[in-house]
Amino acid sequence: MKIQENKIDKYIAWLLIISALVRGFLAAFIEFGNDEVYYWTYAMYPDWSHFDHPGMVGWLMQIFSLNLLFSSEFALRLSSIIFMTVDTYIIYRLGCLVKNKLAGFYAALFYTASLYCFIITGVFIMPDTPLMLFTLLAIYCFLLSFRAERSGVEESGKHYVLGGLFAGLALLSKYSAGFIWIGVGLYILLFDRKQLKNKYLYLSVLISAVCLLPILIWNMQNDFISFTFHGDRVSLFGQLQPLDFLKEILGELGYNNPINYILIIIALVAWWRGKKYLDETSGRLLLLFALPFIGLFWFFSLTRPILPHWSAPAFSLLLLFPASYFAEKQSVTDGKIKLPKPIIATVSLLAIVLVFGATEIKTGIIPLRFGERANSVRYYGESDFTTTIYGWRQIKDDFQMIREQKIAEGEMKETDGMVGLQWFPMANFDYYVANPLNINMYGLESIDKIHKYAWINEYRGGLQKGNDYWFLDESSDYYAPERYLDYRFNEIVPCDTITVERCGKPAKYVFVYMCKGLK
Repeated sequence: MKIQENKIDKYIAWLLIISALVRGFLAAFIEFGNDEVYYWTYAMYPDWSHFDHPGMVGWLMQIFSLNLLFSSEFALRLSSIIFMTVDTYIIYRLGCLVKNKLAGFYAALFYTASLYCFIITGVFIMPDTPLMLFTLLAIYCFLLSFRAERSGVEESGKHYVLGGLFAGLALLSKYSAGFIWIGVGLYILLFDRKQLKNKYLYLSVLISAVCLLPILIWNMQNDFISFTFHGDRVSLFGQLQPLDFLKEILGELGYNNPINYILIIIALVAWWRGKKYLDETSGRLLLLFALPFIGLFWFFSLTRPILPHWSAPAFSLLLLFPASYFAEKQSVTDGKIKLPKPIIATVSLLAIVLVFGATEIKTGIIPLRFGERANSVRYYGESDFTTTIYGWRQIKDDFQMIREQKIAEGEMKETDGMVGLQWFPMANFDYYVANPLNINMYGLESIDKIHKYAWINEYRGGLQKGNDYWFLDESSDYYAPERYLDYRFNEIVPCDTITVERCGKPAKYVFVYMCKGLK
């Protein structure tokens, strides 16, 4: 496949349009996952910050849904569709900055082919959505600043200030954005100490620090509970867990696209062997932004399980290396360039994964129920991860019929709320069932299990002793109410079972319980 060198801008425009259309379709097509629907509570009950993350993801959902005037999956995910489109253009501009337009085009293709970039930040609404936008903008500004400084251009100060602002906004999105300033600091200390005399550096740091005020204010009001929570999720020391490290590496391969991952390694090896297809300032900065971040999470994964997408922003930056590497090797014949086979392969792999994944979610054509337990009614679909983003829309109408019947029989009241034991699937039941039926959802467990629902309980008036509540339990994530609820209520009454179907067959079951008399 050949492209024309003078039409790269046109190709980029088409890439952005096609990507946005595909992701927009997926955003409306696929139901919320556990994390996304939980962040909906950030928009429902906005605050300076939250138990798990800063407030940016909730503010975006408020803004793009017009303060929840439109509350569909598409509306709440709209910022992801728009931001990833902008991200792709920024990574293109970064490629142009560090190498040339061809490198920028390749970088945009690699970025689009990343499952993390395309789906997690570009379809799903997660803290990573604003994190990636503001990270790319910050790094673009810092790169401009250091390059301008080396050329003696005074406007480097403007880029410093903007870099500090975007770094601060990234920190308001996710705490891991601190790696931006770690990279800047390491670069200055190792390669450009004269920057320590640059007043704009300190102004930039101050701007980022001011952006942190909402987080600090909220944590001061809540005994710094967010920092304590994240401190417990990672540890500097502990028993060696090689299997967790292996899972992290395999997860990184999957999230970042295996072909992208391998090409990053090949390009970095070539760089270390002296093939300087990038200028030193850009190469060093990108490496210092990315490698300490990756190395830190690899270290954490040696002693406890972590999530592979935590390190994905760093891998997304490293895509500029294979993009520049291929652009360096590329030859132009009659104004035409042959698109490298690895780039065609990585984009094709994404397309295959998207088609197969969407088909599997909606049809369950490949049974993902492994073992006798996962095929029993109580635990049906337990090993089928697709049920976390399928079937929620079906539950409300069936539950409404059950509820109306029990209210008519005098078994339950219109004002009775619903309870859950953990933030997921409690938030799923809240968004898809309780909220549409004007039922208050409450968390029963400790704060480490129910997270923001500890605050939501108070906003909704709190659990009342002696009251009756509904409890919904799904077979794919069964919580055994006789174990967790018996001692909390006078009586637990099994009420009915809802069958969630997919292509005419059960995908999972939802068990409905009446919990009588909260102790």
